[in-house]
Amino acid sequence: MPSAPALELQHVHLQRGRTQVFEGLSMQLHEPRIGLIGDNGAGKTSLLRLLCGLEAPDQGQVLSQGQNLHAAGSQRARWVGMMFQNPDDQIIFPTVVEELALGLQPQGLNKKAAQAQARQFLHARGLQDWAERAVTSLSQGQRQHVCWLALLLAGPRSLLLDEPYASLDLPSQAQLAHDIAQTTQQVIVSTHLLDHVRHFPRVIWMEGGNVRADGLGAQVCAAYEAHVRQRIAALHPQPPAHHG
Repeated sequence: MPSAPALELQHVHLQRGRTQVFEGLSMQLHEPRIGLIGDNGAGKTSLLRLLCGLEAPDQGQVLSQGQNLHAAGSQRARWVGMMFQNPDDQIIFPTVVEELALGLQPQGLNKKAAQAQARQFLHARGLQDWAERAVTSLSQGQRQHVCWLALLLAGPRSLLLDEPYASLDLPSQAQLAHDIAQTTQQVIVSTHLLDHVRHFPRVIWMEGGNVRADGLGAQVCAAYEAHVRQRIAALHPQPPAHHG
């Protein structure tokens, strides 16, 4: 019997105020790498928030390997973790080592053991100098990197990244793309920088809370780009050519 998908939405309805975000959305997320693309307001972040349990559906359910995510309690942190678009929405502790150690607590480690493991993890990546640094002394991109390291160290089986490249310079984008390629966990990336997901086996184009297209990364990204070009062209029609 095939294993249950890593993540699954079954007939999910979500309303926020007067806005109907999702109305009966269903999808199975099997693939190890999945991209989410689409305009702002298409539902990408709302989808990620549902998938990591930050929001609960009004109707329907969200499953991780066949088990209800919203009934999982503290176990949920072992199943799925999310990196927010703004690292300041995520970071709690004043130093890097404390922030990284936080993600190990669901594994039952005490504070001292968790911090020792966090230091070891930083050392293995050549970042031992970061351990005692104040998070406030880091750039936006560096804080984003701390969030990514915390997620990697915590090690949930699905990693959800919301616009992870937005505040990164080119070297940091390349490093993150390399890390994503190397990790064994499922990674779902929402991004406007299509080149980072174009090679993925699956990309989902969201539009108005629905799936507009779903398939190979190269094909779905090309379709979205063509659609955007058409919309821009429609807004700026060319004047008719004058013949002398």
